[in-house]
Amino acid sequence: MTTLRFLDDAPRFLFFTGKGGVGKTSIACASAVRLAESGASVLLVSTDPASNVGQVFGVTIGNTVMPIAAVPGLSALEIDPEQAAAQYRERIVGPVRGLLPPAEMASIEEQLSGACTTEIASFNEFTDLLTDAAWTAAYDHILFDTAPTGHTIRLLQLPGSWTDFLTEGTGDASCLGPLSGLEKQRAVYADAVAALADPARTRLVLVARAQGGALREAARTQAELAAIGMQRQHLVVNGILPAGPATDSDADTGTPAEADPLFDAIRVREQQALAAMPAGLRTAPTDYVGLKSTNMVGLAALRSLFEPEVVPTPGTGIATVAPGAPLSALVDEIEAGGHGLVMLMGKGGVGKTTLAAAIAVSLAERGLPVHLTTTDPAAHLDDTLAGGLANLTVSRIDPAVEIANYSERVMRTKGAHLDAQGQAMLREDLRSPCTEEIAVFQAFSRVSREAKGTFVVMDTAPTGHTLLLLDATGSYHREVTRQLGDGIRLTTPMMRLQDPEQTKVILVTLAETTPVLEAAELQADLERAGITPWAWIVNNSIAAAAPTNPLLLARARNELPELEHVHEKRAPRLAVVPLLAEEPVGIPALLALAAGRQPAPASVR
Repeated sequence: MTTLRFLDDAPRFLFFTGKGGVGKTSIACASAVRLAESGASVLLVSTDPASNVGQVFGVTIGNTVMPIAAVPGLSALEIDPEQAAAQYRERIVGPVRGLLPPAEMASIEEQLSGACTTEIASFNEFTDLLTDAAWTAAYDHILFDTAPTGHTIRLLQLPGSWTDFLTEGTGDASCLGPLSGLEKQRAVYADAVAALADPARTRLVLVARAQGGALREAARTQAELAAIGMQRQHLVVNGILPAGPATDSDADTGTPAEADPLFDAIRVREQQALAAMPAGLRTAPTDYVGLKSTNMVGLAALRSLFEPEVVPTPGTGIATVAPGAPLSALVDEIEAGGHGLVMLMGKGGVGKTTLAAAIAVSLAERGLPVHLTTTDPAAHLDDTLAGGLANLTVSRIDPAVEIANYSERVMRTKGAHLDAQGQAMLREDLRSPCTEEIAVFQAFSRVSREAKGTFVVMDTAPTGHTLLLLDATGSYHREVTRQLGDGIRLTTPMMRLQDPEQTKVILVTLAETTPVLEAAELQADLERAGITPWAWIVNNSIAAAAPTNPLLLARARNELPELEHVHEKRAPRLAVVPLLAEEPVGIPALLALAAGRQPAPASVR
């Protein structure tokens, strides 16, 4: 059995975190299986709004502990953010229902309808798992499959920030609920801080790919978590292409296999990324997990994840021509509209930033004015573009900047008419978590209005973030409609999102089971809100790249059913982007990507 440093002498709590799409869920699930099969009692918990732990094990998992029958000693739990929020609201509103005037009740319920209430409710369940010894006494280990990096950093920072908030807080009721109602949580939050910072109880496992962006993101996460006291961190580099005779010759006969330039280029790229690993990560205990030929769904696949890959025989007659159109076909249709908002959505790690940049530079190259922006705190548009282009404006909706601007504006207007005590109370209220929701939403609304006369291409945050943003948009729409009445003509941001003439929503995914299921769930959520996705993009398709290496051919074969399903059942329009030998960084490479060409090697750019 392969030795894994991050599971040696495993403490009670293990957190798996990292950039979206690096395989956190697979690593967490396989780790839970290994610990349970070694004789430990294990609870696997997902705190990700886009959780797919149930899909990996092939069972339905909810917000109550579910034993995994096929693995004695293993149980799983998914924290349902919406259900947790509903229960949280009822705890606050229930005792006063019928005692307060309807207008005041409506105001309280409106304050508790936002995204930060959902985050707070999930956090309360999370702290219970860290601090309630009686509840968790039955388990030797509790593993957390956390949300993408942005969510995780915020979630792990909340115990400290809320302890300070309650210690210093003398303000009025905020989106957290009345402070007096949270006073009893002071000890719980303090215990959570202590558990997170204690290396004897908690270990952080940073999951990354052998890619420059993923490793830089892991290094940032490492530094941010260390700053809040979480020092004991391990690194797992997932999905490494194997080296050695098994990939360089036929698996059965030992005769030389046909060279695959794509395989060789990606392997070189991975080794270069590892050689340039940020200095902070070099000191972390590190494990390497090889790329597998199968998707990580099912117990057999999970058991094989940490073992050496047996390269399959590719067989004959494998079709590797993926259905769907090139990305350029979508760009042609977008251009024909003359202007509008183009929103790319999907799970983190599927390549939204690169594809948004490719679409934007392609439109700008055609002489059209384009504003490329992102609401993703983990996006790095400057690194992707590596230069400027006429007709292209680039921006980022930075939550920290938006909060500062919003708070300054509120203090300058509303605060100008208050006395010193009133201003102090207003500043206290502006430190609450829902300030970020309001500030970012206003920035989103401002940018989306530009699409009336130009193209706005928006690289959105990972799915969970995006849905929270749209929830804030929907709340605003309902409130404005309620205040103005049915007879008033207005256009709210939600109405723009629902109008296909103004907004084209593009779902981005990979040709793998779990990402396709998550994109389908996102499509259903959007359609319930009256938003119909305009197109899908399947990114980094191995099948579309026509490989010859046996391992890549096996991966390509697994992609084809997913591509056919999306093409026939899900997408009104489908573009398929092949896995590229060179990372598409820089304007020329992005233009080549949008046109459906392999970018020129970096050495000749």
